[in-house]
Amino acid sequence: MNRPSQPDRPKTGPDKNSVFPNPAIPEVCFIKNVITRKNIIVGDYTYYDDKNGADAFEAHVTHHYEFNGDKLIIGKFCQIASGIEFIMNGANHCMSRVTTYPFNIMGGGWEKTTPALSDLPLKGDTVVGNDVWIGQNVTVLPGVHIGDGAIIGANSVVASDIPPYCIAVGNPCRVIKKRFDDELISHLEKIQWWNWDDEKINANLETLCSGDLERIREIK
Repeated sequence: MNRPSQPDRPKTGPDKNSVFPNPAIPEVCFIKNVITRKNIIVGDYTYYDDKNGADAFEAHVTHHYEFNGDKLIIGKFCQIASGIEFIMNGANHCMSRVTTYPFNIMGGGWEKTTPALSDLPLKGDTVVGNDVWIGQNVTVLPGVHIGDGAIIGANSVVASDIPPYCIAVGNPCRVIKKRFDDELISHLEKIQWWNWDDEKINANLETLCSGDLERIREIK
């Protein structure tokens, strides 16, 4: 006996728990679903674009040692292009001594020169906000905070904090302009659309993708 067909459930976006959201674009993967390190935290729908495969992202988070205690924290809906390099605090050398050479890690009795963590220039967690677009071959240095909605131009070296909804480029990376006026930036930071549930995002997709900025101002 033929069973009556069931109506298709309305689609509210790709599966956020999938590795490859679109099989037609195999180089794009949702990072959260391939992370193995406890000191890397990534939000839903944030993707990395790399032809070398889904496991390539962690290879671009370097000098990241658990004993330093620093974390890489990336928000939701970020877009990260190939060639990204997050340099973490383990890359820092002690600069208050005569030499910056790390004798202690070479062994052979040189361990006696191991500095205390308090002697190292540790700069804390590296934090990337939500809906951040990072272009190709960008390097992010330890302890940097990149605000929500920021855009980082290709080949930039981010050595200091970037405010929300700003475009920044260069080496060292500098803000060249704000994306929107202060009122709209404040509004976007208030409504935090990236924290909406999937149904609400889907219902407002045309507004989020519209160049008519008055439409998003109407959402409270």
